[in-house]
Amino acid sequence: MRVTALYTYPIKSCGALSHKRAALDARGLRDDRRWMVITGDGGFVTQREFHRMALIQPSYAYGGLRISAPDMPDLLLPLTPDAADVPTRRVVVWKDTVEAVDQGDEAAAWLSRFLGAKLRLVKMADAYTRLTSTSHTDQPAPVGFADGYPLLLAAESSLADLNDRLLAREKDALPMNRFRPNIVITGGGAWEEDEWTRITVGGIPFDVVKACARCAITTVDQATGEVPDVEEPLGTLATFRKIPRGVLFGQNIIHRAGGEICVGDPVTIESRK
Repeated sequence: MRVTALYTYPIKSCGALSHKRAALDARGLRDDRRWMVITGDGGFVTQREFHRMALIQPSYAYGGLRISAPDMPDLLLPLTPDAADVPTRRVVVWKDTVEAVDQGDEAAAWLSRFLGAKLRLVKMADAYTRLTSTSHTDQPAPVGFADGYPLLLAAESSLADLNDRLLAREKDALPMNRFRPNIVITGGGAWEEDEWTRITVGGIPFDVVKACARCAITTVDQATGEVPDVEEPLGTLATFRKIPRGVLFGQNIIHRAGGEICVGDPVTIESRK
């Protein structure tokens, strides 16, 4: 088994960046989900509420994070560490209250104009540590604004099986980007990853914590910001991947060392359930 793709999502629920190699820091892949869109009261928003967030595309330019979207001027955000005198504000991502740095009125106006609602952009404070839940691991780890865990792994074989089932139901096959993984692998059987508990990727150890329960964001076409079929892929997944907490695709994983992951790196199964 090998890595076939690597992705980061600098702004939670916005466009992806594809990488040939990616460094791991304490919170996961560097700059993955470090920024987040919030309402005025600090609650986070995603493609569940604003499908067009899929069209907000980050890239690196001029020493900063450039944000682009259709019919909008580019916006450039600094990547430099937080200044000591910049106040933080408290924002909420699921059950966690997190310290974040507001990215200013220009970014707020840009987002509000494109998404048609009063919104602001924040970045997780460099000095703040948000930890994963201990519900599924006794070794919590730092995480950015990701839903719960630092990284999401997905297998091409499992997507191929899902697509076969979609086609059998006269539905369209879907690309991997519907599931917004960080690490995509090839090799092995469909859904084999359900049984893994520990793997190494390019020699770096990872705990495979739990399968990921999927939400309505999987129905959003990441290229158009539209929902072509409100039922899929969740409807088909529910026929064979449903448990009480939802329908499952992909695995939440935690890295247990730093380093760099590259496309082509070998994936080794160290232990299984």
